[in-house]
Amino acid sequence: MVDMPAGQNVFVAEFRRWRDLSGLSRSALATAMGYGRSYVSKVESGNEHASREFAKTADAVLNTGGALWRAWREQETRRAETGVKPEPVTAAVDTKPTGGLLLEHDHAELYYDGGTYRLTHRRRLINHSGQPITRFPTWISVNRYPGDPERSHELYRNNPLTWEELNFHAWWGEDRAEPMHWSVQEDQGAFKEVWMRFANDSCQFPLYPGESTWIEFTFTVGDDKWGSGYCRAVRHPTKRLSARLDFPTDFDPTVWGLHTSMATESMPLQTPIHIQQAGDRRIYSWSTENPPPQARYRFKWHFRNEPREAPSKPSAMMKALGIVQDSDPVLRRPARPFILPSEAEDARRVVSELQSATYRVAMAHIFGKGMGIAAPQIGIERAAAIVRPPGSDNVITLLNPRVIDSSDDRDEQYEGCLSFFDVRCLVSRPLVIRVEHQDITGDRRITIFERGTARLVAHEVDHLHGILCRDHLRDGVHPVPVEQYRGTGTSWHYPATRASGG
Repeated sequence: MVDMPAGQNVFVAEFRRWRDLSGLSRSALATAMGYGRSYVSKVESGNEHASREFAKTADAVLNTGGALWRAWREQETRRAETGVKPEPVTAAVDTKPTGGLLLEHDHAELYYDGGTYRLTHRRRLINHSGQPITRFPTWISVNRYPGDPERSHELYRNNPLTWEELNFHAWWGEDRAEPMHWSVQEDQGAFKEVWMRFANDSCQFPLYPGESTWIEFTFTVGDDKWGSGYCRAVRHPTKRLSARLDFPTDFDPTVWGLHTSMATESMPLQTPIHIQQAGDRRIYSWSTENPPPQARYRFKWHFRNEPREAPSKPSAMMKALGIVQDSDPVLRRPARPFILPSEAEDARRVVSELQSATYRVAMAHIFGKGMGIAAPQIGIERAAAIVRPPGSDNVITLLNPRVIDSSDDRDEQYEGCLSFFDVRCLVSRPLVIRVEHQDITGDRRITIFERGTARLVAHEVDHLHGILCRDHLRDGVHPVPVEQYRGTGTSWHYPATRASGG
């Protein structure tokens, strides 16, 4: 077997990204696919070549809409170029429709009118190959429920994207000089592959070597099938990549982004998103120069106010932000510890998801007492939590934590929980706790937390053991409706003579 250079292993990169998006650990994905964890790990690390059956199964289980299958075919083509015999593919594949192509500028605009998303792509192409280019591929892939592949799969199986609703159109040249013919190569429930042809009923306009042109295409998807995210993928050498997201101001949107590549884990965008107010629209613009090959730029958003169905209760708001609510049994199951450092990558992924969740929640509510989120509260049954103490930008990351000692001195204060945010609970907690936890390398640490920070940490550690704060209520004491609670936005109350801890 001839191994491919890491930079060419397109399938591995796609597989890692889709598993990351799904929120599934390697073990959970292996179980869902019917494969051993060891085999899944070897494929993801690039030490084992994925079979055609594995690629097909992963594509279906992760609900990638054909993206993984397409990446596997591309990898097989590259393996053939290095002298490795590719596995047979039943369908005919045209492997190089765009060889030698440079995208001088790749720009996308997403417009949301409150019920439908309209995406417009404009690309300036330069032909650096020795042959005329007569077609250009593009892909449409949507995911209504990121992180819940089974739910998305069921949605698109029962109600697939149709060409009537997509209303796809394509043009060639500056200012849409000529319409372009296009043909469908793949047509699945949440995924379409389209090849735009440099021709129409009136003429043909191949892109000859050394020539450049603009192409543009547009389509629409209702918000019943499009989730709160959009991904830009770098599939060709690109000099400039840009995006513009246009939302109704009345919805009070907030937008953020993440960048992943074959060399890095998910991380914040390296260039800022700029915000502009234009009448009743809020516009978010972003760009980057010379993005690395196979990079992905994911944009996410949520609406703090949706006039059509504004949440009537705080719990509904938290549910809309992706926080698991009280009736979900995941909150009562003990979280599974990480085996560190072998599961360091899984731990990083979960912490990244927790950080993203805290950002969303903090944009929607003021937390004068600080805040925390445990992995089960975002549907991930792993022993990880993060805490943001009040008045501090520091983030406390807890992996496999457990309280090993606590002070006899205690006090009672009100606590809120994102998983039942309509009430507050008067809970007794120790003023000082000692917590054993691990870092990403597996080293064990013991950290002392005091007062308000101790309360926050204890609350999150409880979550990882299936315990809720209302379980600590004294007999005869009941949760207080948030409407009657007067401490929102204020800090914890402790005697001024005691030093602040944390």
